[in-house]
Amino acid sequence: MADAGKGSQDSLLRRLLSPRQRAWIGSMRRKYGLQWPRRGSVSFGDLRRVTPVSASFGMERGRPIDRHYIEAFLAANADAIRGRTLELGDPFYINKYGQGRVTQPEVLHYVEGNPDATIVADLTNAPHIPDNSFDCIIFTQTLQMIWDMNAALDTLHRILKPGGVLLLTTSGISKIGRRLGRDDWGEYWRLTAPAVERLAAERFPGSTAVVTPYGNVLSATAYLQGLALEELEPDELDFCDPDFEVIIGARITKANA
Repeated sequence: MADAGKGSQDSLLRRLLSPRQRAWIGSMRRKYGLQWPRRGSVSFGDLRRVTPVSASFGMERGRPIDRHYIEAFLAANADAIRGRTLELGDPFYINKYGQGRVTQPEVLHYVEGNPDATIVADLTNAPHIPDNSFDCIIFTQTLQMIWDMNAALDTLHRILKPGGVLLLTTSGISKIGRRLGRDDWGEYWRLTAPAVERLAAERFPGSTAVVTPYGNVLSATAYLQGLALEELEPDELDFCDPDFEVIIGARITKANA
């Protein structure tokens, strides 16, 4: 019966798709060793629902899945977290990954009132922050919140020292983050790894950028449903399929003057 189902599928593909499309599907089958189940045979189980398991990124179930990827990226690039380092909101990742290399931690916040903040600024217009100020800037999950992202990136480029490193993460496949009761914020953008590469080339001319996607179809599905990272196995989280980017990380090293 399985062979008959496969034959029926192949016959349908031949009728509906062009030779080029069929060749692409065949290459995907060979590349990933795909054995596609017959139409109608997939069991959705608990995921056959039109509302997510959790509407708050799984925070009431455990740790959000995106944290696993953000922290994997920062851990892999912890050597760049050194000297005078700037982080947004609080110094959590400076403290976690600085490991004694950070000599002057700084925290930027958008508005007054944050007791951790040493700098209050809107990154799209921050002339009061001097040029070439920071050895490292940790810029996690913020770019998608800024409407004028080019202006923000231009500021980050300006205030980073020559040879300094911007550690940036942003969301790929994700539910929309809306106001959660603390701050008046929302999200405007979703990017891909090629988009981040192009932004880095345009806004950080002459710099070196290493862009890394994280995620796969299982972790993306689980993240959209609001499952927690504790509900997936490590090998399920760590398998990378660049067609399903949950998080994109970029290490951008500013060109020396």
